[in-house]
Amino acid sequence: MSYVVLARKYRPRSFAQMVGQEHVVQALTNALTQGRLHHAYLFTGTRGIGKTTVSRILAKSLNCTGADGRGGITAEPCGVCQACTEIDADRYLDYIELDAASNRSIDEIRDLIERAAYKPGIGRYKVFMIDEAHQLTKDAFNALLKTLEEPPDYLKFVLATTDPEKMLPTVLSRCLQFNLRPMAPATVRDHLRQVLASEGVPFDDGSLRLLARAARGSMRDGLSLADQAIAYGGGRLAEDVVRTMLGSVDRSHARTLVQALARRDGAAVLAAVDGLRGLGLSAAGTLEEMALLLQQMAVQQAVPGAVDAQDPEAADVPVLAGLLAPDETQLLYSMVLHGRGELQLMSDEYGALTMVLLRFLAFPPAGGALPAARADARPTESPREPTREAPATRVAPLRAPSPPALTLPATPPVVAAASPEVPAANAEDFAPHLQLVPPGASAPAARYEAAPAQVSAPPVPTHTFGDRWAGLVRRLCEQGAVTALVRELALQSGLRDVDAQSAPPRWQLVVERETLRAPVLRDKLAAALAAELGQPVALELEAGVPEDTPSRREAAERQRRQAAAEETIRNDPVVRELMTQFKTARIVPGSVKPI
Repeated sequence: MSYVVLARKYRPRSFAQMVGQEHVVQALTNALTQGRLHHAYLFTGTRGIGKTTVSRILAKSLNCTGADGRGGITAEPCGVCQACTEIDADRYLDYIELDAASNRSIDEIRDLIERAAYKPGIGRYKVFMIDEAHQLTKDAFNALLKTLEEPPDYLKFVLATTDPEKMLPTVLSRCLQFNLRPMAPATVRDHLRQVLASEGVPFDDGSLRLLARAARGSMRDGLSLADQAIAYGGGRLAEDVVRTMLGSVDRSHARTLVQALARRDGAAVLAAVDGLRGLGLSAAGTLEEMALLLQQMAVQQAVPGAVDAQDPEAADVPVLAGLLAPDETQLLYSMVLHGRGELQLMSDEYGALTMVLLRFLAFPPAGGALPAARADARPTESPREPTREAPATRVAPLRAPSPPALTLPATPPVVAAASPEVPAANAEDFAPHLQLVPPGASAPAARYEAAPAQVSAPPVPTHTFGDRWAGLVRRLCEQGAVTALVRELALQSGLRDVDAQSAPPRWQLVVERETLRAPVLRDKLAAALAAELGQPVALELEAGVPEDTPSRREAAERQRRQAAAEETIRNDPVVRELMTQFKTARIVPGSVKPI
């Protein structure tokens, strides 16, 4: 007999076997028991958490006839009647599953609508399940709307999607929506323990903890990883073997880096990164393990004793939590979390990891000595030697300087401050923009970042498709359809040509940065464009320097608004009178910001 993978073998056959989705199970169970059945259901959530499984159990509940063949609609399908066994085997005549990822056009939906006109052949209800429904085209959705809103009494629709934001509002309003949640690592770990015990596979707690964390809330992924680990470990699971298979980084490396950063010991940070390079451990895995450690430290700092005492990896969290102030922990967590996205921007991921970690050293604690490289250190200060034995003192990080205030001159200016036209009290209104110095004294340095007094806004050369591309990219960004590097690709590219006669239409983009011309980014942008335009798009990325891009247009617009804002301040009658009254008054460069 052929081997059945764990994810299929242990797929729940009833609501009672569902794990981690109690809120959905309870709602559906009550509806089935009370006979309050909706005509269309929408299940949303990430991959591998039970959307298709719930759909099949619901179909069995609607069509189950019981072991004696006389049963009715039930929340506890028998599992032995024709409907239950054939739905589990994916061969029931009146249960149709359609994968919208590969059957997304209007033709497939029209065929589905035609089949809906016929009553069930053997069952009580026909159940149409459309998986990844968000990938249907707009025409397909529109063709489905009427049937979806008023289906025959014998027809039930079940839609499943990992991205409900891409569903049409008119479709969402016609469905009863249930959001399946990602499962907690503890839930995945406990279920894996039961499955492995049933299979007779030896395991240790450390291996289950690693698998549950790597599953990222997906029970199917957890079972698939367990299958892989059993094969990799020769029929048994051990923590060191699973860690090697997953490429996970041991907690000791994250602990060493956090301790070195808390001491502001740059040499120890570099040595730790070199150690990771020598062992071939993943830079991304290191940052992920540091993020988990810092998250536990933050919990310990906010609620002492709240960290799971049964977790062996959390044993030293209370000690580590004392090395950093709470705001420093939050700062380092943010740097580590966002730093994972920067690793792919360099060919040397360990060099990128070094930069992410050294960024924290640019924020020395208040009261601690500044690094020797700081040019503003006092002559009496000497560089601090790293303390390698004792933990760092918990002190608050440096704070940003207060906004500049109006400094009145000790010697009266040429024009008296008590001018009838501009009372002296009004000067406070312009404190962020004006500085006064006594006659004969040198003007103090601006406390804001200097900006040119005159900001020019040269026009961006516009091209034939510039307006169309800029408007399309703006809509994608506003909808959140493109993020991270895909959004950067859209903003930094220029549309050279559109060949609408080809099938699918071919769009030629000019992109300067080589890293943005990666095929994976191109495919993601093409998918977002196809969803927005309602038809497939073939993207071609050409190397070159585009002159008309959405980012260049945005930059030009910002410069124009900045120039207009500064011009408004310079021409304001009150400001002009005040600068005339106080001869040494001036507008602080960079302090004027457009609203």
